Amino acid sequence: MTVENPPLQRTRETSRALPIALLRARETVMSPIRDMLHDLNLTEQKWRILRTLEECGRVEQSTIAKEACLLLPSLTRILRTMEADGQIARAADLTDKRRTLVEITETGRAILRDNIHVSNGIYQSIQSQMGQEKLDTLLDLLQELQQVRV
Repeated sequence: MTVENPPLQRTRETSRALPIALLRARETVMSPIRDMLHDLNLTEQKWRILRTLEECGRVEQSTIAKEACLLLPSLTRILRTMEADGQIARAADLTDKRRTLVEITETGRAILRDNIHVSNGIYQSIQSQMGQEKLDTLLDLLQELQQVRV
């Protein structure tokens, strides 16, 4: 007796597949940012860490990992190089010596301060092409998507 395989369901066109659409959108946004970061000899991950620390202040590594979308083992390695470059400072928490707190240094702030106009210019270009209302809706939808449990 021969068992026949059921026919494959047709998949969506790649232009309407959510994972591919998100990747393409990410590339549209990140390409000019990568150009900026290349000129700074800075990785995307380091830029996200600096932005996170500027926004959150002195925080534990797990908070940085969550906010900057990094895995903790990768973050630990990246923080070592950033500390050696003087961009961040790490110290044991005075109330709980098992925890390490991280904060941005003046060198790290200077990197952001000297280049945030380029990042803001990229954002403004996207905003002017899409319109503020669509951009706000997109950001709201993406935030909502993060809450979806599959």
